Amino acid sequence: MMDQPVTDAPLIPPLVAGMEERLEPRSKSRSSRARSSCARRGALAGRSIEAWLLLLPSIVLFAAFTHIPIVSTLVDSFYSTPKVNRPAHFVGLSNYEDMLADPIFWKALTNNFIYAAGTIPLSVGLALLMALFVNDRLPGRALLRMAYFTPTVLPMIAVANIWLFFYTPSYGLLDQIAQAFGGHATNWLGSQSTALGAIMVVTVWKEAGFFMIFYLAALQQIPPDLKEAAAIEGASRFTFFRRITWPLLAPVTLFILVNAVINAFRTVDHIFIMTGGGPDNATNVLLFHIYEIGFKFWDQGYATALTMVLLAILGALAFVQFLTAGRKVHYQ
Repeated sequence: MMDQPVTDAPLIPPLVAGMEERLEPRSKSRSSRARSSCARRGALAGRSIEAWLLLLPSIVLFAAFTHIPIVSTLVDSFYSTPKVNRPAHFVGLSNYEDMLADPIFWKALTNNFIYAAGTIPLSVGLALLMALFVNDRLPGRALLRMAYFTPTVLPMIAVANIWLFFYTPSYGLLDQIAQAFGGHATNWLGSQSTALGAIMVVTVWKEAGFFMIFYLAALQQIPPDLKEAAAIEGASRFTFFRRITWPLLAPVTLFILVNAVINAFRTVDHIFIMTGGGPDNATNVLLFHIYEIGFKFWDQGYATALTMVLLAILGALAFVQFLTAGRKVHYQ
């Protein structure tokens, strides 16, 4: 028998060769996926840097005019008021202790909560009613919208002077109307029982038109198909408002409530002109009290402590609003 020829090349089983052929494309695909993943991460990182650079001016301005002053005010509230020959020194919680023992602070705080409880529901409710009224097809609705919005564009100082004429005893518009029907003159701003209520009326008259614009814009965004479908189903106007309109207005209502709360604690222009916080602190509110302590009596340490209390109240109220009402708000 003849011997088989011997070759120097190694013999590779067909199975192993097939496996190598299948593994080569997999390794290439894995490397390409890794390269594409790295490229995507690099692109995302670039976009993130670009986004932060675009936000940087706003962040700097927001921090410079909001967060840094708040921190500075918090630090100053633990120091005494600097004098000419006596720099400020650390007093701890002394300013807050003085605040708790100050009866005018509690009077101003009580007035502020009464003022907020009276003006916020009235201004928001009146704004909603006006928006629903002028949203319908009415003759002359453009004039109605302008009339409702006019008080908003007037400066609060001008509004205060207008209502000073209304409230003037014996000669004002209100007393003239009352006397025409057999009534008697009333010192609306000079009586402790009516002064705060008179101030609240001015605020509602001023703010209702401003809030109406937001409600009107939201009402015009509601698709008319919903109203047509509700009419086909036989739903009444009240049912359509309760089940469709009011839930769709929830985001706008939350926005308006937050702004109304802030305005209730920061709007004091008309108090300067109409009452000056009187009579006997009957219209004194927290921000007006801060102004008097800080700039009239020049007690900066105590004023900063009052300011931190005001910021804490506004922050707590905003948190409660977003925690409670925010859960019922649905954004489209």
